[in-house]
Amino acid sequence: MMLEDLMLLYRVESTILVQRYIRARTNRARRRIIGHARQYSLISKVPQQLIHLERLINVTDVDCIANLRMDRNTFGKLCRILTEQGGLRPGKCLGIEEQVAIFLGVLAHHNKNRVVRSSFFRSGSTVSHYINKVLWAVLSLHRVLLSKPTPVPDDCIDHRWKWFKGCLGALDGTHINVLVSTSDKPRYRTRKGTIATNTLAVCDRNMQLVYFLPGWEGSADDSRVLRDAVARPNGLKVPQVMQPAVPPFFVDIGCYFCRVSSYWV
Repeated sequence: MMLEDLMLLYRVESTILVQRYIRARTNRARRRIIGHARQYSLISKVPQQLIHLERLINVTDVDCIANLRMDRNTFGKLCRILTEQGGLRPGKCLGIEEQVAIFLGVLAHHNKNRVVRSSFFRSGSTVSHYINKVLWAVLSLHRVLLSKPTPVPDDCIDHRWKWFKGCLGALDGTHINVLVSTSDKPRYRTRKGTIATNTLAVCDRNMQLVYFLPGWEGSADDSRVLRDAVARPNGLKVPQVMQPAVPPFFVDIGCYFCRVSSYWV
């Protein structure tokens, strides 16, 4: 896949260079085009970019998990899903693997744009553009990526879940740092002094996301966020189970203990 992306990049850049060279009217303009191509050619950056990408994903699973928070097999499957079902396509200067690696690096380590562009030998605008492309591809797969939870059965032997018969999963609020305007900073300031958004995350027993609600201010209480998620037309809904022994519910994960949420649907 990476070799095909490089060949496509080489053809596109060569075609553009030839077209510009043919349209040039003077020898001076043609020499300027050739000099500019030698100095700023995308192909000349490929060896350094490939070396960095090899260090990220084509080493060991331990290193890949440390860099991208997933092993090499999972990374390959994610790239295929985003390509085949998410509509993600190779760019004129980045392949699928590098786009996804940049996106995962930002999410995993909260890297700044200036750090990513230095590591991947890209410009800041290129990094921002392809992060948004991968993000939209991931959002378009919400029906595929979001799991459908199943209640804990009565005969469950898992020591973590056997105490919660009929439970569908766990939910909790988390704060994610954001950049907002100066006038909005008081509303997004958390009790710890950081500027963040209060988000609600719901997952099933296998730690797969079921529901996610971002956008609330960091100063908002978790109960307000949960109430908003329940009240939305397309919000958090507990699926109906045929004659359940225990009504289905989600467990609210506290700091040091679990408590059953009183917000049922």
